[in-house]
Amino acid sequence: MRALTVATIAGLALAGCTSPEKNARYMAGHFRAEAELKTPDGTRVGTAIAEEVDGDIRVLVEVAGMPKGAHGTHIHAVGKCDAPDFASAGPHWNPSAHQHGKENPAGPHLGDLPNLSVGDNGRDRTILTLKGATYSGLLDEDGAALVVHAQADDYKTDPSGNSGGRIACGVFKAV
Repeated sequence: MRALTVATIAGLALAGCTSPEKNARYMAGHFRAEAELKTPDGTRVGTAIAEEVDGDIRVLVEVAGMPKGAHGTHIHAVGKCDAPDFASAGPHWNPSAHQHGKENPAGPHLGDLPNLSVGDNGRDRTILTLKGATYSGLLDEDGAALVVHAQADDYKTDPSGNSGGRIACGVFKAV
């Protein structure tokens, strides 16, 4: 009976600190952050979800209401999305100090993601894995943001793949 009482008290103490769902994810080593993507005028155009899975970060980006075409998409180093140009999100997330782009011999950095390919309906959904990325690195002191650019990323030009201006941005927040 005493063991049950100690376990119950410990469970109640943990429950007072976090929700059962968050506590269960933490205990399982599963961390998740979400970003609500908005345009400079505040229109919501999508979401990004980052989860730590098997020691890497899996990212899901889903957009709707975006201009048709290819758009560079990157994780930026600062969790701020101040309109109108989202420059507050800083440079790409690059803890390993590589150059930009998977086709660059000195690249890529962790913030490099594949282009979104937005169809006639203004939608796209992309899932990818960032090998070697960590949740604690993603949500460091100044956080991180996901930024969608106006043009396609060429995957080689440092520092941003010639992907043009920033047209949507969302700050990752732990959930």
